[in-house]
Amino acid sequence: MTGNMWNYGSTAGRQAGVDLIGYKVEATDGSIGKVDKHSDDADAAYLVVDTGVWIFGKEVLLPASTVVGIDPNERKIFVGLTKQEIKDAPEFDREKHLGNQGYHDELGTHYGRGTPFGGPHA
Repeated sequence: MTGNMWNYGSTAGRQAGVDLIGYKVEATDGSIGKVDKHSDDADAAYLVVDTGVWIFGKEVLLPASTVVGIDPNERKIFVGLTKQEIKDAPEFDREKHLGNQGYHDELGTHYGRGTPFGGPHA
């Protein structure tokens, strides 16, 4: 991943205004679940994926930069992560997500950035 991990890459195919809730999410090695929530906020875009029974109902937050392609006809999102990388991700916590620097640091570290938004700490 390059640039800010919380922005969609220029080749991801993200179209503004398209609701991604319910889209199936495909890892590099198979299906992982469906989008439960998403944000298109500048420098803070992400997907929350409900993994269903695959990881016993765990939800994970995927930074927008993990998206490598979107197929609106098939209602699928392709991410550049393996199922294991997603399984090992910190579980999405709605309370921690809002304004918790430690949680964002943990996500940044897991997705290989070491800092929460792909840049230095403020």
